[in-house]
Amino acid sequence: MSIIEQLNWRYATKKFDSSRSLSEDQIDTLKQAFNLTALSYGLQTLKLIVIKDKDIREGLVEVSFGQKQVVDASHLLVLCIKDNIDQEDVEDHFTTIKSIRNTSDAILDPFKEQLKNTINDMPGSKKIDWATRQAYIALGNLMTVCAIEEIDSCPMEGFLPDKLDKKLKLKDHGLKSVLLLPVGFRAEDDLFATLKKVRKPISETVIEL
Repeated sequence: MSIIEQLNWRYATKKFDSSRSLSEDQIDTLKQAFNLTALSYGLQTLKLIVIKDKDIREGLVEVSFGQKQVVDASHLLVLCIKDNIDQEDVEDHFTTIKSIRNTSDAILDPFKEQLKNTINDMPGSKKIDWATRQAYIALGNLMTVCAIEEIDSCPMEGFLPDKLDKKLKLKDHGLKSVLLLPVGFRAEDDLFATLKKVRKPISETVIEL
């Protein structure tokens, strides 16, 4: 199918087939897609937690307002941001650039210092807001890849981040949860799978100049 057909195939899955699991290759594709997400400045201040363990996920249903997709899906993806973004993140980023591209310090240093100043001048609350927006970019990328690979997914903001963070001990890793994405295969009796997609006409959503 074409990419547009795949995007029409996609929907926010309400009921997963709990008897089916994604293959390791499929999970690896999602991990690589997450890692290849285009992010501001190229800084990777996001982390992806992949949870397969059903017992762990059972414990997260309560903090997800009882949404069973969390446990019935094959895996639960938790998109997280770092709770403290600082100059060390910039240093790590440019060290990685140098090791992969062998770019000289003479070329990298001006950009590195500029980015350090940008991060240093950014208030803590703005850093969190900025990083959160990056997580949404990653979510969109993952959902598109899921559609292409015919992996069902359900983007979720409806959960209690602080309580989920506590259950997963994310603070120990310097992380905050932002979004959830259960992934797997739709159940045959999920009513929403057969409903027509509701969208405005393109003429009402796209302005051409």
